Amino acid sequence: MKKSSLIIIASIVSAILLIPFIAMQFTDQVSWNLMDFISMGILLSGTGLLCELAWRKTTKTKNRIFFIMAIVTVFLLVWAELAVGIFGTPLAGS
Repeated sequence: MKKSSLIIIASIVSAILLIPFIAMQFTDQVSWNLMDFISMGILLSGTGLLCELAWRKTTKTKNRIFFIMAIVTVFLLVWAELAVGIFGTPLAGS
């Protein structure tokens, strides 16, 4: 993996995590603690790295689209479970 890819992924993750951090300065409706930022940082970084891996290891466009869509779908499901507990697992605290 190229160093520039890691820098791009880290920059995007940092920019996304800045959104709730800035929102917390202006409203009480966004209330994240340190664990929220850590878990979302790990989730976003893992998703970015897996997408990069899928992009590099597959050569056919159809396979790339399939793998990246699968990775993003898993990301969205885990995110929704952590946020509101749609499946009711202990992971969400329910």
